[in-house]
Amino acid sequence: MKFADIPAHETVKNRLRALVDCDRMPHALLLEGPAGVGKFALARALAQYIHCEHRTPDGDSCGVCPSCRQHATFNHADLVFSFPVLKAVSDLGLSDDVLPQWRDFLTRNPFMNFGEWLKELDNPNGQPLIYSSESGNIMRKFATTSYSTKYKILLMWLPERMQPDCANKLLKMIEEPADDSLLVFVSNNSSEILPTIYSRLQRIEVKRLPDAVVADYMQRHHRLGSEDAAVVAHLAEGSILQAEKLLGVTDESKKFLGCFIDLMRGAYQRKVGPLRKWSVDIAGLGREASMRFLDYCSRMMRENFITNLHHGSLVYLTPDEQAFCKNFSPFINERNVESLLREFNQAKIDIGANGNAKIIFFDLAVKVILLLKR
Repeated sequence: MKFADIPAHETVKNRLRALVDCDRMPHALLLEGPAGVGKFALARALAQYIHCEHRTPDGDSCGVCPSCRQHATFNHADLVFSFPVLKAVSDLGLSDDVLPQWRDFLTRNPFMNFGEWLKELDNPNGQPLIYSSESGNIMRKFATTSYSTKYKILLMWLPERMQPDCANKLLKMIEEPADDSLLVFVSNNSSEILPTIYSRLQRIEVKRLPDAVVADYMQRHHRLGSEDAAVVAHLAEGSILQAEKLLGVTDESKKFLGCFIDLMRGAYQRKVGPLRKWSVDIAGLGREASMRFLDYCSRMMRENFITNLHHGSLVYLTPDEQAFCKNFSPFINERNVESLLREFNQAKIDIGANGNAKIIFFDLAVKVILLLKR
């Protein structure tokens, strides 16, 4: 992965280049920001740039030296990957046990689709973690000196999924690093990283991509027309990963729309019985899909509110969504939109904390009944 392969983020790229060129790389670095904007791709490009034997004058790895070729196949001897796994797949909970799946995943998902990683692990509703055993494996690898380059580099994806024991063991590596070791962490939700770890990392924020960058990427890589690309880019909220989901997960999007319509119609008609069944059905989607559905509901609230304000040029809805929202949008207004968004967000937090999904969704449905009448 070269810096040139990653759209936008020129400020971050320049900062990473400068750290390497001036020999000021911190021993422990965190790239933090929303999912799907290219953080792990930047980490991969950084590692390749550090190991490259013939860096280019414009500040990139050459792509052809032995080190670069090894990076291209994820086989560099001085590069260590660590990532969440399932013990059902890896008995010891080690990343090394699923490296073939990981390499396939990286090849197909440069923007790190977590849902696709779950499928790669053959458990779409799984909750992979970075287990305590992983820290011991990492420490053993870094106990030896680098093989062919100046630095041995760890790239850890989603450190927020480290078990506390794992994080506490790695803390010693962060506080007392070896001269030839670099630790690079990539997080989608850095607020969940153990504070003792987070406070000791040098942090670089990677922000959402501009809509124009996402639209251009979708036109070049997915052959979308300019208008369709603009709509997808807006809905994706600065994430190429989300833009690709909007194209590739049409069945899920249609299912979410159907579930959203059932909730709103049931709430408007105050049909408690059907809403109780609805809450059971939604809970059956599983934790990750349930959280994606709640994100979808929040987006629909915002788009309907904008529609109700008669700012059609700012509304980005699919034709099926438009057909429903044409008559529904008057019910989302300045008296209830903030409260509705707050309830959907709280439900997502509760689901993420492993609350009882059936109770959470039924409670949400009852609150929607009350709020729609405002």
